[in-house]
Amino acid sequence: MKRNGLIMFANVLLILGSSISSASGPDEAPPTASARLPREDLLVRRTADGARAPVRSVEDWSERRAEIVRGVESIMGRLPGEARRSPLDPTTEETVDCGLYVRKKILYQSEPGSRVPAYLLIPKAVLGNPQARVPAILCLHGTDNVVGAGVVVGVGDRPNRQYARELAERGYVTLAPNYPLLAEYQPDLAKLGWESGSLKAVWDNIRGIDLLSSLPYVRPDAIGVIGHSLGGHNAVFTAVFDDRIKAVVSSCGLDSFLDYKHGDEANWQPERGWCQTRYMKRLADYRGRLAEIPFDFHELIGALAPRRTLIIAPFGDANFDWRSVDRIAAAARPVFDLYGAADHLRVEHPDSAHDFPEAMRQAAYKLFDDEFGRPAAARP
Repeated sequence: MKRNGLIMFANVLLILGSSISSASGPDEAPPTASARLPREDLLVRRTADGARAPVRSVEDWSERRAEIVRGVESIMGRLPGEARRSPLDPTTEETVDCGLYVRKKILYQSEPGSRVPAYLLIPKAVLGNPQARVPAILCLHGTDNVVGAGVVVGVGDRPNRQYARELAERGYVTLAPNYPLLAEYQPDLAKLGWESGSLKAVWDNIRGIDLLSSLPYVRPDAIGVIGHSLGGHNAVFTAVFDDRIKAVVSSCGLDSFLDYKHGDEANWQPERGWCQTRYMKRLADYRGRLAEIPFDFHELIGALAPRRTLIIAPFGDANFDWRSVDRIAAAARPVFDLYGAADHLRVEHPDSAHDFPEAMRQAAYKLFDDEFGRPAAARP
């Protein structure tokens, strides 16, 4: 009965587009190797009685997707219920006139006892037109322990990272929250009750979407997410849990757990790689048996279907293997095809290192324009 109840609940989440699970409960134990469905074949599902069956419809896929979410939560922890969805209570610490847009440094309350530092960029054309309603993009930063989210708005002058600034210049409202345990944002995860930094970041991002949706000049039906490196996988994780996100761009953010750093077991020690406190400490339990991890990026990218998804995997990326990304996309594409949206999953391989080159950023911005329409106020 417990298993059937979980399946029904997860399907309700998918149908309603909710990013929140019901009241917290004890986590399920990670699935065993024999129980794990194949990462390379997403068109296989588990029926209510535990048997395997083919996925032939979107309804069938919802059962597999629900199992993927349970696998993620068995490692990250459960997303909390409404009790933690406190008033956002945003406050502004600084306002800077940046020419085409205004940049606000803000704090918002993502849960009781935790205020997230973030940058909110608002095009002046929007502020000057009370009838304006434009798309908004959640802009997630890479690993930066000095300026954190500042890197994507141009603070710190790091090249090829200012996508929040460039999107604001293009007419989008952008929000760049800081990632937990980097730079100025140091929440006490244990005291707050989080089992992983990854899920805390997802929750902060979900509340960031709540904030964007509350702004009178933002179209709540037109929200995208973009991120590089740490921000690249943070974008994927958040979009899996919150389908208010309609378009996803991940640059240099992923490969299979099986391929990460060539499978070197040294990277699966506590506080190394994916096993750091700010990620998922529980993954250290799978050292030496990575194939048993109950989810992988094959499944996460499949779970984004049918939304527009761009994965940028440079040939010279020393963090994540582009060949692994191709295998992930090959596994996920049949799910997009199930929705009649095979062309919504796109992979690009720029000839660069672990970077977000100009041409790729422009491709990302065009994806948002294609999905939402270029903000009218920014059109020439």
